[in-house]
Amino acid sequence: MKCFCHHSFDILENFFAYCGYMKEPLKNYIKPGILQFMAYPVADGNGPMVESLKSILEDTYFDVVEVSWVNDPDVRKKVGEMLAYSGISSKYALHPRILTRKLDLNSLGEAERLKAVKECQEGIVEADEMGIKEVSFLSGPYPGDERKAEAMDQLEKSVDELCQFAQERGIELGLEVFDRSIDKKCLIGPAEDAREFAERIAPKHENFGLVVDLSHIPLLGESPAEALKPVAEYVSHIHIGNCYMGDPSDPVYGDKHPRFGYPGGENDVAEITEFLRVLFEIGYLAKDGSRRGEISFEVKPVGGEDPEVTIANSKRKLTAAWAALETTSS
Repeated sequence: MKCFCHHSFDILENFFAYCGYMKEPLKNYIKPGILQFMAYPVADGNGPMVESLKSILEDTYFDVVEVSWVNDPDVRKKVGEMLAYSGISSKYALHPRILTRKLDLNSLGEAERLKAVKECQEGIVEADEMGIKEVSFLSGPYPGDERKAEAMDQLEKSVDELCQFAQERGIELGLEVFDRSIDKKCLIGPAEDAREFAERIAPKHENFGLVVDLSHIPLLGESPAEALKPVAEYVSHIHIGNCYMGDPSDPVYGDKHPRFGYPGGENDVAEITEFLRVLFEIGYLAKDGSRRGEISFEVKPVGGEDPEVTIANSKRKLTAAWAALETTSS
């Protein structure tokens, strides 16, 4: 039988061995966030806007919240007030406005393009009213290979106008990369096209960047490395979520952002882990902890699933991925 001192030595030896592999807390490297309008039923600009935002802002796990349009001016004022004293970063997404109104920033018809620009400008003003200084958006539909070049030119005109409009208000813009052929079928797009477009815009507008979402990577047929490395220098924000590409009759087929671990889904702990690894590799996450990268959950309850439980699932999955990740110093 070992004496107490031997037991103590074994315990200390195991403790220090464990510490050698134990990573620092996730929040030393990441600012976790969430898209309010995906997790809760407020994407149409109505619904429990204040109540759901309050739930997020009370949760100290989150350092970032992303909201969208708020139709009621009084509610919008309340949202702005809450964000102002919440102590976390806030962002505004034009996506619901663009998608529900079928706006096309790269429309080959000039009237339609200008309509899209005008309505996006209205969204930028709304964000500014709420004190939000970061706004994201997406490109219009892919018109086919034959008209791709023309559509890229049209999108460039629109983004030039939006960047200038946003710059006058001290607002930064992020163009989110979407799928090309399965659901949203956007012009931007595969990583090489996203890079080409960013190379056109970034030299002219310091307030432009790209938003990359783990959810869209399988839909594009890319790996995390293939999706991130070509655009590394332009990435301004990150989303993580899941997608489903199995049975087209499934209600979450395509880009519906079901919970991580949804049966037949594409992304779970292993995929989040690899995504984080590449984010460290490209420098979006700093290995020395000198800068905390923002990563927001984009998840949507399916059917009768409870938003709070769906959000808790996301936290657990990210925590598990962080635990599975090799030491950040490697």
